[in-house]
Amino acid sequence: MEQALRQFAHASSYSRDSSLRARFVEAVGASIGEDLDARVDSIRVFENEAGFDPFGFDRDTARWMLAVVAWLHRRYFRCIVKGIENVPEGRVLVIANHSGQIPIDGMMIGAALMLDAEPPRFPRSMVERWTVELPFVSTLFPRIGQVLGSPENARRLLQQEECIVVFPEGAKGISKPFKERYRLQPFGLGFMRLALETNTPIVPVSVVGAEEQYISLANWTKVGALMGMPAFPVIPQLFLGMPLPLPTRYRISFGEPLRFEGDPDADDVVIESKVAVVRERIASMIAADRAARRSIFF
Repeated sequence: MEQALRQFAHASSYSRDSSLRARFVEAVGASIGEDLDARVDSIRVFENEAGFDPFGFDRDTARWMLAVVAWLHRRYFRCIVKGIENVPEGRVLVIANHSGQIPIDGMMIGAALMLDAEPPRFPRSMVERWTVELPFVSTLFPRIGQVLGSPENARRLLQQEECIVVFPEGAKGISKPFKERYRLQPFGLGFMRLALETNTPIVPVSVVGAEEQYISLANWTKVGALMGMPAFPVIPQLFLGMPLPLPTRYRISFGEPLRFEGDPDADDVVIESKVAVVRERIASMIAADRAARRSIFF
């Protein structure tokens, strides 16, 4: 595996050397017993002659990124995935809790959809607007299929029968300090209005394990504002020279699809009552998975 990681580092520096990327993907696939090429080839998107879809997705970039995420999913975080069969065919909104300071939870949900679902489901995450200003990330996210969060983009993807992952807690969810772990923050209402407008089922998802990967003791909001970031967490392990997240064991549960009816333009109070159903379902799933684990590492 160490040799594969060295190949990845070299291949990512010289993106035109497709043979190095191919060897990296093959090595990781062999180490976890997965045909990663076949899973990426199963992705169906609208591609132009250059091989990109309208949002910038690039199949070759997706191959080596899936290899990285697959190794983290299978070996590092050793994800336990339940209920993946609840994800229906066709358009779907996957709604999950958010935590962990950086969006590894989104990567692990995406890995579960690509590796554990049969057939694989290609996830499209709605990313925050501030990420488009980050070096490297602003280029990488579109290449692996992630899309700037907006009603227009989400609506277009659902019309194409795609799978969208949404974290309705937003930045407040991912940047929680450790003392507030697993306390769901208020959910935005946009995903419910979109589900009603497009008649899209909602699959609630709970993620347990991410809260402990980077333990944040506080959030320096003023420092974050100066840097153009929604939060600036104080994480002791980074100051101790431990940049990697702790190898906590993830538990990812996919609930049964929820379907809602009503006017997407209804007053907020009406939409909030429907959103509360999804939030409460996720909260109960989180509680069950926390009760089932022996420790944060097992």
